[in-house]
Amino acid sequence: MDEQALIQAAKSDDLDAFNQLVLMHQQLVYNVALRILNDLDEADDAAQQAFVSAYQKIHTFRGGSFQAWILRIVTNKCYDILRSGRRHPSQSIDGDADDLEMDAESNRFIQDDAPSPEEQVALKELEAAVQHCIDRLPQEFKTAVILVDLQGMDYQEAAQVSRIPLGTIKSRLARARVNLQDCLHKFKELLPAQYRSESEGSHD
Repeated sequence: MDEQALIQAAKSDDLDAFNQLVLMHQQLVYNVALRILNDLDEADDAAQQAFVSAYQKIHTFRGGSFQAWILRIVTNKCYDILRSGRRHPSQSIDGDADDLEMDAESNRFIQDDAPSPEEQVALKELEAAVQHCIDRLPQEFKTAVILVDLQGMDYQEAAQVSRIPLGTIKSRLARARVNLQDCLHKFKELLPAQYRSESEGSHD
């Protein structure tokens, strides 16, 4: 059964069909929550809350991208958690990067060949530096980076998830990338040579 058929079945209270939709999107939903919250337990909570809410609201889905719809729900759940101030710093992903399933874009520095132990240490340090810089962004910039640069959405999809105009998502992303570049300049010794050169050139 394809996604549209599953959605229609879920609207008819077919729980098995909805569970199939969960399986199709749960990794992406969790990854987005984890990137926004930087906390394993809270990301799991946000993802679960998002799917419960999606099941309760599935009858309101009017078509279009189901992925964008569910990501909008989980993003809102993450914002609710951030506003509530409920944090679990001991469960931060900074020291446990292996638990995050990174996509091709977020692993842009990783080569196909298996890295040496020294390279693995350097890679973890780089991932921690990138996460640190992402976490320092204003929330609206952070969300834009997560959706486009880390999850590989196009501008239109990211704008739909964020419920903002296309021009706004482009503007936020451009400003976020400048901020990230400035932040990563402090960690330039961790960057591969070609990116280190670009970073140094931008600060001449």
